Amino acid sequence: MNRPIYDLSGKKVYVAGHNGMVGSAITRRLAAENCEVISPEARIDLREQSTVRDWVAANRPDVVVVAAAKVGGILANNSFPGQFLYDNLMIEANVIEASRKAGVEKLLFLGSSCIYPKFAEQPIVEQSLLTGPLEPTNEWYAIAKIAGIKLCQAYRRQYGLDYISAMPTNLYGPGDNFDLQSSHVLPALIRKAHEAKLNGKKTLEIWGTGSPRREFLHVDDLADACVMLIKLYSGEEHVNVGSGEDVTILELTEMVKEAVDFAGEIVKDETKPDGTPRKLMSADKLRALGWSPSISLPVGIRSTYDWFLTNRALLA
Repeated sequence: MNRPIYDLSGKKVYVAGHNGMVGSAITRRLAAENCEVISPEARIDLREQSTVRDWVAANRPDVVVVAAAKVGGILANNSFPGQFLYDNLMIEANVIEASRKAGVEKLLFLGSSCIYPKFAEQPIVEQSLLTGPLEPTNEWYAIAKIAGIKLCQAYRRQYGLDYISAMPTNLYGPGDNFDLQSSHVLPALIRKAHEAKLNGKKTLEIWGTGSPRREFLHVDDLADACVMLIKLYSGEEHVNVGSGEDVTILELTEMVKEAVDFAGEIVKDETKPDGTPRKLMSADKLRALGWSPSISLPVGIRSTYDWFLTNRALLA
């Protein structure tokens, strides 16, 4: 791994969205960095500018990670486009501007792989941003995240601030959202397979043809990459964070079946949309910095299912 250019030791770090799956994973990872992780004593609404500005000004973090976002799958994006666009624009703008005013030394903004064009050349390199139309089913979320990247770039240019952006691929792991109305594909499949097994069903239904290819990264691997980027990276261009490998939705479902120990048959509902046919991000830029993931997909799915079993009473 390359030599650090930013030392986290002794720094105060604020992880916006610290209670979420991503934020909590980053908080866990920061425990090994000899820094102080700070967070509001009571929940604050990051969409409210004055609330965010006052808290950041009063607590003066040295480092900020913008992991807070309104997230959801295809159904949620289609159903609430206004909320996805407005909420995410407000969250990122308020935290980034409050950080500027408070003199935050380093800021990491987290986006999403959905920022890229629907038919971007695979694997998707960072330079593919804004080269074509977005996937319509999640363009509202994507546009907000693109605005966050551009805001960090603009602040680097105008104010000389060390604000950087990372674009994670599809994430999963402990703390995921398993609600079938708003979750992403992997946690939804885990819950559906578990309930099918529990209810003695013979089939497990998936949306579409099962042919779209998707890339997945365990959230603890993402957290490790984020800490590395804070320490090693300073550049205007965002950095893809992914495994560099993808699987079909059908192959993913087979892995989930094995982890859950569900013996039924997979049934495809081809009246439902497939979404983007393939979405694999290039991992070359991140690999050049000396980082690679450590948790394989089958192992990660099994550990995520174990977490679901332990916490499902809280998720009902």
